Amino acid sequence: MQETLKKSAAALRDAEIPFALAGGFAVWARGGPQSDHDLDFMLKPEDAERALTTLGETGMRMERPPEGWLYKAFDGDVMVDLIFEPTGVEVDDALLDRADEREVVALRMKVLAAEDVMVTKLLALREHELDYDGVLESARSLREQIDWNDVRARTAESPFVRAFFTLAEELEIVK
Repeated sequence: MQETLKKSAAALRDAEIPFALAGGFAVWARGGPQSDHDLDFMLKPEDAERALTTLGETGMRMERPPEGWLYKAFDGDVMVDLIFEPTGVEVDDALLDRADEREVVALRMKVLAAEDVMVTKLLALREHELDYDGVLESARSLREQIDWNDVRARTAESPFVRAFFTLAEELEIVK
């Protein structure tokens, strides 16, 4: 997965497509546990098609799933999600500007702000996709880096996120 991360990030960088590392690898880049699920990049909707084509030019298999909020590229068995319209978050210059540049697998790249990582993970919780394990693990590993008042305010309408905060407070992850 790390080789695919290097390959993908370098290709997007060389094509001058603004992006930020997101999801589990953003948590890992900020000191959390290593992710082994997939790679997530956030990019603006107007850059999504060009980003997919760019990854396709590196030899990755391209896919435009019916969901309409992301594209996928496959480097062998490794899946790369190009997320451009996540639930409840606008991918725009402001989101990308909040991301800070870090060295990840020997490459400099933007990594989504810890608050934005948590907001996107929390707002992805749905009745049929209700797995608190991953968000609790991310919250525990990043808790000192997160402005929880900001995250709470941005996710207040979701009953699933309110349940997360109850759990996180009871587990003394969030105070």
